Order: sequence, then C-alpha cells, then structure tokens
Amino acid sequence: MDLTGVLDIAGKTDTGRVRTQNEDSIGEAAALGSIVLADGMGGYQSGEVASALAVNTILNHLHEKIPETEPGGISDETGYSKESIIARTAIKLANEAIFKAASSKKEYHGMGTTVVLGIFHDNRLTVAHVGDSRMYRVRDSILEQMTVDHTLLQELVDRGFYSQQEAESTLSKNLVTRALGIENSVAVDISEVDVHPNDIYLLCSDGLNDMIDDEDILLTINTFSDNLQATADKLIMLANENGGRDNVSVVLARPTKAYPATKPFINRIADFLF
Repeated sequence: MDLTGVLDIAGKTDTGRVRTQNEDSIGEAAALGSIVLADGMGGYQSGEVASALAVNTILNHLHEKIPETEPGGISDETGYSKESIIARTAIKLANEAIFKAASSKKEYHGMGTTVVLGIFHDNRLTVAHVGDSRMYRVRDSILEQMTVDHTLLQELVDRGFYSQQEAESTLSKNLVTRALGIENSVAVDISEVDVHPNDIYLLCSDGLNDMIDDEDILLTINTFSDNLQATADKLIMLANENGGRDNVSVVLARPTKAYPATKPFINRIADFLF
C-alpha cells in the first residue's frame, strides 16, 4: 500500500563533538511506510561502509517486495504479517552483504552495524532490530521503548545478575552482543504493534540515548512535536551539548491518519459472495 501523504517523516545524522567520522546511516521510503537507522562499527571508515550497506540493502529489498505484496496478508507459516517477513529477510540480506564485504577486503575485516527498521502497514507497525539502536514511541505524551538492547548489560539485567542501576555503574553500556556482518547469519527481533494517528516513533543510535535521558527525550518531542524536523534538530543539539561523545542520528515518523489495508476488488467480491 502507498503511504504517501500518510506519514510525516524527518531525520538527521551528525558526527558529534568527539568522533572524526560519522559511521551512522539513516534512510526512509515514505511511500513504502519505511524508516531505517544503522550505527556502524569497525576500523577506519569500515563502520561507515557497513551502516550504509545495511540501509541501502534493506531499502532496495523493500522497494522490490512491498509493492507486490497484498496488504493485510498474514504468513501461514509464522503468523506474522507479510511485511514482517519482508523486514526480516531484508535485514538478513544486509547481514550477508556486510559479512561478504568484510570477508573479501582486508580493510573491512571485522566491520559490523546495528540496525533498527520500522514498516507501517494496515494500521500497524513492524519493528525489526539487531543491536542497541532503539525505537521509541510517544503516545498520549508517554514515552515507551519499543526495542530491547542486544547488549551484555541488558542480558545480565534480564537474567537477574544486576539491577539496571547496578549494571550501568559496573559495565560498559555499549558492549553489543548482536550485530550485522559479524557472522554469516543473524537473529532478527521482530514485533508488531497497533498504531494510532499522531503517535510519534523515534529511531535513534546510542549517541542519542547515551547523552540524553528518557525524560529529556520526551520533553523535547512533546515541546517540538508540531515540527518533526525541528524535533530532530533539537535532539541532536542536546546530545552534542551534553558531550556528543559519539555519532548521533535520529529518524522520526508520525502517521497523520489511519491507513487500513484495502483489499483488491476481486477479493472484496469474494468476501461478499462467500
């Protein structure tokens, strides 16, 4: 389904105050209802290569598959929407592309990237991610994290070894346990949620949430919500004012109205007759 005119989207990426290279990449395809962000890692410039390869591979796959997919369809094998299956495949293809590139060139050896992807479809949102780049949602002035970080800290908290406060004071918050390009296959976390008009969804690299706490993220979004580009600019400005120790990137999306799937005419006739 074509979501042109349904989604308000804005994004921005910045090198920050300390790094000399920007290894983050962002992308969007409003007609496809898609937003994506990747935070690269590796040696000189290779993180930049990995994140760009992830975003480009994912968007290329979405451009190829989403237009030919009947909206509102559910996979018989998995119970997920067809858009979620497309999202998982797109990320796995990106992983394969990065792993192949890292294996073929010495200067790319060991490169990888996190990724977080959102696909809006049939009044729903598919959330797919690998690593510690996040998706947040603001609904009714309440901020909710929609992804779970793939980090050692989060795993130890989940297993009860540390409280969140203890872990943050004891361990590096940025030790990622899952990323694209490190191995020839990767597990992709997928979830689907209902979407309300005027929800605001935020994708961000850890350069944002490491520099700004959730309360200030929410305050900024609520204050500048009428203008998503101004919101993106302000979030990055605050991250830099608070130290800007890493690259910082954000993508914001707001559905301005409902977007239910419309079945093809022949299917509507069949539903009526049978």
